Amino acid sequence: MGQGASVRRRSWLVGVAGAAAGSLVGCGPPPAAPPIAQWVGASPLRGHRLRDATAAQAPTADAVPRQAGVLVIGAGVAGLAAARALARRGIHDVQLLELEDAPGGNSRAHAIDGQRCPLGAHYLPLPGRDAIDVAELLHELGLLRSELGRTVADERHLCHSPQERLFIDGGWHDGLLPPAADGSATLAQYRRFEAATTRAQRELGFAMPTHRARWSSAHEQLDRRRFVDWLDAEGLTDVRLRWYLDYACRDDYGAGLHTVSAWAGLHYFASRHGFHAPGSDGGERDAVFTWPEGNAWLVERLARPFVDGRLQLGRTVWRVDVQRRSVTAWCWDEARARAERWTARAVVLAAPLFVAARLLTAPPPGLIEAATLQRHAPWLVANVALKSPLLDRVPGAPPAWDNVRFDSPSLGYVDAAHQSLRAAPDRALITAYWALPAGERGSLLAESSADMWSRRVVDDLAVAHPDLPAKVARIDLMRYGHAMSIPRPGVRSHPALAALARLNGPLVFAHADLAGYSVFEEAFTHGTRAGASLRLL
Repeated sequence: MGQGASVRRRSWLVGVAGAAAGSLVGCGPPPAAPPIAQWVGASPLRGHRLRDATAAQAPTADAVPRQAGVLVIGAGVAGLAAARALARRGIHDVQLLELEDAPGGNSRAHAIDGQRCPLGAHYLPLPGRDAIDVAELLHELGLLRSELGRTVADERHLCHSPQERLFIDGGWHDGLLPPAADGSATLAQYRRFEAATTRAQRELGFAMPTHRARWSSAHEQLDRRRFVDWLDAEGLTDVRLRWYLDYACRDDYGAGLHTVSAWAGLHYFASRHGFHAPGSDGGERDAVFTWPEGNAWLVERLARPFVDGRLQLGRTVWRVDVQRRSVTAWCWDEARARAERWTARAVVLAAPLFVAARLLTAPPPGLIEAATLQRHAPWLVANVALKSPLLDRVPGAPPAWDNVRFDSPSLGYVDAAHQSLRAAPDRALITAYWALPAGERGSLLAESSADMWSRRVVDDLAVAHPDLPAKVARIDLMRYGHAMSIPRPGVRSHPALAALARLNGPLVFAHADLAGYSVFEEAFTHGTRAGASLRLL
């Protein structure tokens, strides 16, 4: 988040914990041992049902009629933020229709043997000055408070120390920025990139969320070229610097510096506290909120007001008609295996733009163009339960919350027990993250590929932890076929995104896709805006 040694695996954006099904004691044979590796979460077939649906296949004739004042389609961070904003306006006749069996989108949580862990987003940085809506939420939840004119964070929820480390040159080093010796070419390049980032902050201006920065022709020029091309032009070619910048982009955007725009590469740092070379002023790490279940802690509190019957889970929406006097949405109730026809006075589409384009029978101008423009990165999240804690047999920094290996195809792992107050846990649970190229989406979604992916995860972790393979008790894998929009050149500056965000009628859009990339701040802010601007028929 803003600095060279900071963590950034985002807020890809929040969820409610899944529960493992139990078995009756004393009835029949004992339960079979759980498989070493298994997929968790809803089957991707739900989303594919929407993709493959045709008007002739849609069972509309026998649909159960249902009504609501407002429909919110999608109960991720943006959808929950929109529902919250509607409630603050006094509009409580709201129904949220969610594809999955738990709210939270990319950031739901999980549990293994009673120990909670993330299925996606696992931290939230302290909000900057432009993240007004997020700061208000955190004050409401008690994570921030005002004391003597200053904003103070509740330290119980901040990441405990040590926060992060990097496995490189045969050992663990503090922080994620590769070490650079005094007087080395690497350190000189770090300082040059720091100067370039500081200059961009001062002369152009960057903000999180991005719409609060004044967009200029200079921003657009950066957005129209690749980050790697900008680095070439600046003479920033050091291998260690480029590895770190590529890691940062894969971590935040799902794609590396050869794919994302130069605007996105600079925004990663300049929208917060900059990049700080070793030895420079202001080189402290960004403080982040985190919990064993990740950002599910936040989503559970956002969702709590709507579990009174207004949160409709396991609903695959396949069509939305916006008419002169009403809105109609058809969906499939996965649990009851029946169709439903919902009518309402307005609708918030809090789904990815490519999904929204499939749902609407009459898409507004720009939606098809914006949906066609965007590409989404697939992700894999692996929760690895271990029979005993890992041994640190190499020199260097002690075990940390975030642990990354230099030149790994993965994004490293976080320790789900790091925030625990237990001094010496007898078991361990780590969460590994992988941002994958689009070409691997097919094997990721194949039901039979759990063993293959678990082997890849274990092999990667074993490079730094040779004792890990023998200690694996269980691996629960979560796949996201279209996890996050990639800010490729031309995406952020495309006028269709701004036009869709400005809609304020009975149909509004609320999703991080409107920012061209996926983080909690963007999703929550766009959801809040949508709920505040929606007009009822």
